[in-house]
Amino acid sequence: MDVFAAVAEPSRRALLDRLAEGERTAGELGAGLPGLTQPAVSRHLRVLRDAGLVDVRAEAQRRIYALRPGGLDALDAWLSRHRRSWAEHLDALERHLDAGAAAPPETAGRRTPGGERTKEQA
Repeated sequence: MDVFAAVAEPSRRALLDRLAEGERTAGELGAGLPGLTQPAVSRHLRVLRDAGLVDVRAEAQRRIYALRPGGLDALDAWLSRHRRSWAEHLDALERHLDAGAAAPPETAGRRTPGGERTKEQA
């Protein structure tokens, strides 16, 4: 599974948010998400591990999960391209709005239904 599919599921995003706070066991992660059963938490963690988003290490009988450094790099790169695009669009909108604010009042271009200029323009 790729990173995009892995983070598309809200429960997996919640698990990533919890792991952003620090390493946790599967039990600790499940306790923080009461709507998920322990088997569901384990399945989600497996998907996140397979997508390269989390690492797991054995510590005695426990498995400790942590965010994988760079796991979200592909997602960040994709978002960066779109951030630039949105910034350009928002800059263009700002220029358009600024130009509109400098334009004459609305009556300047008003015409009667017959196409004649209004009295204010005459």
